[in-house]
Amino acid sequence: MVAVFVECGVASAAALVFQTDFGLKDGAVSAMKGVAYGVDPDLRQFDLTHEIPAYNIWEAAFRLKQTVAYWPAGTVFVNVVDPGVGTERRAVVARTTSGQFIVTPDNGSLTFLAESPGLSEVRVIDIARQRLKGSEESYTFHGRDLFAYVGARLATGRLEFQDCGVRMTNDVIRLLYEHAHRVGDRLIGSIPVLDVQYGNVWSNLPKRLFKELNPVVGESFQVRIGHGGKTVWQGRVPFGETFGAVPIGQPVLFVNSLLEVAVALNQGNFAAAHHIGSGPDWTFEVSRPTGPAAR
Repeated sequence: MVAVFVECGVASAAALVFQTDFGLKDGAVSAMKGVAYGVDPDLRQFDLTHEIPAYNIWEAAFRLKQTVAYWPAGTVFVNVVDPGVGTERRAVVARTTSGQFIVTPDNGSLTFLAESPGLSEVRVIDIARQRLKGSEESYTFHGRDLFAYVGARLATGRLEFQDCGVRMTNDVIRLLYEHAHRVGDRLIGSIPVLDVQYGNVWSNLPKRLFKELNPVVGESFQVRIGHGGKTVWQGRVPFGETFGAVPIGQPVLFVNSLLEVAVALNQGNFAAAHHIGSGPDWTFEVSRPTGPAAR
């Protein structure tokens, strides 16, 4: 029995989407999918990614932001990046304001979704009642014993959201970072993640904020990238709408698929070339140049 949700008058069966830091070298992901299959063989299961760097809650939070909005209401996401497994950290199910469900440890993984689209309600999973039968003596694999099982039952309608556990009255745990803001003609933000396949450096500066500088295609802007308060790279970069706006090997400032400002090398790896990483301690600034370029 797969739960059916109605969005804009169109009925669709729910889906279960997994994200972990497990990789695919062993049977952990398969075990989780086996639990879900045991709940209902007809449940549709998908992978967001299993290549989150080990213990990297920050990147897990961003990949949820990158993906959740493009799945229909009723979709259930199971996020298992859980370095605190078995401790007193809360296991929760969150419902977004757009109707998706996230089954996850409350460890900061919901940071970006809590900001947009927002969370309409969060419930703390009653672990004693909701875990997979026969797993009571297992303490270090909640992905299999709790999250996959709860997620599958939610997606199939065997478990109602309100029955997962008590409603949480305080806020979810949030990670601290540099929120995008403007100071004069300087836009200041952070580097939430790298476009890992190509080495493009993504910022959290939204297009709407960048538009306040009235950018013109071909115009150069000063870009400064910092880490721990120190400048790692800075230089003048032309603004383009596509990578091909500059010659191969040259940098370009552009707006990425999430409508946030980024910098890339056309057919190159900007992050590797300049030893740039990502996370809450990396900063990204864009401004109009005032003097000679510095690198």
